[in-house]
Amino acid sequence: MAIADEVKMQFPEASILFVGAYNRMEMQRVPKAGYRIKGLWISGFDRKNMLRNLLFPLKLGWSLLQAFAVLVRFRPNAVVGTGGFASGPLVFVASLLGIPSLLQEQNAFPGITNKQLAQRAHAICLGSSAAQKFFPKTKSSVTGNPVRAALLQDIAKAKACKTLGIDANKFTLLVMGGSLGARKINQLIKNHLHDIQQLDVQLIWQCGNLYAAEYQPLANENTHVVPFIDHMPSAYAAADLVVSRAGALAISELCLMGKPTLFIPSPNVAENHQEKNAKALVAKQAAKMVVEQDADKTFWPSLNTMIEDDGLRKTLGENIKSFAHPNATKDIVKKLTQLISHE
Repeated sequence: MAIADEVKMQFPEASILFVGAYNRMEMQRVPKAGYRIKGLWISGFDRKNMLRNLLFPLKLGWSLLQAFAVLVRFRPNAVVGTGGFASGPLVFVASLLGIPSLLQEQNAFPGITNKQLAQRAHAICLGSSAAQKFFPKTKSSVTGNPVRAALLQDIAKAKACKTLGIDANKFTLLVMGGSLGARKINQLIKNHLHDIQQLDVQLIWQCGNLYAAEYQPLANENTHVVPFIDHMPSAYAAADLVVSRAGALAISELCLMGKPTLFIPSPNVAENHQEKNAKALVAKQAAKMVVEQDADKTFWPSLNTMIEDDGLRKTLGENIKSFAHPNATKDIVKKLTQLISHE
């Protein structure tokens, strides 16, 4: 959507159509943002439960037909694939129809969809230099990941705290598990809530919609528990320290904001790409990480050290900011317009 917003900003008359996977979150979120979307009957290949893949060949064949119908009716000048389930059939059919395509790979370790489409795409925009080795050098470039335009604004902590209704004079810990929530992160915070409160740390805890009923009763003057954060730029600006999953787009935002972060990668993602995303930063002393399987033992010692050590937080914040790509969205759209101009 950040890419679409930038296209609209530069080309107000542009016609934009999203294509997503039927019954996935994008089918609700995209229309709320004011864009049209078509759904394909497609899902990922389940490597853990092969029985769930019985319908995969049928879904793939049908989604290719659906993608063909969408492209013939919409007649786009170009197609952008971001590595989701639906981008596979769409970019593949676009290549057969001679429609220029651009891939946007968010992760340090690419997903199988983008790796398979790499030879068919005309341009590939990478979120991380760590992904370069997986793609043809002649068509790939590191642009960074697109981020919401609101994050480019410089917001003072005092103003951010006022927006959020919290105390600007207190050390603030921001905990994010995504819009749906992260079970393990929520459990860890609950188990160490007393320890956090003993340090007089102010907590902004995004527990997720799935866990709101369970964790919102724990809220108090210093502990602000919300299912979803509506003012993310303010939440980032208010935070002195962040605990987060290691999705590529969350990492891009944290790099842009220069926030010292303790990553707890989700183990329930394709090819364990979140852990690889986080490791790319940890290797450069730009973040800290604990893995879920060891988190019961390692989470609190790691978090406590980061809260107490001002110098460590400063170093991590400076180093992670060096990975930021503030012009990523503009650079991606520039690549896209170059494709169209050479069509």
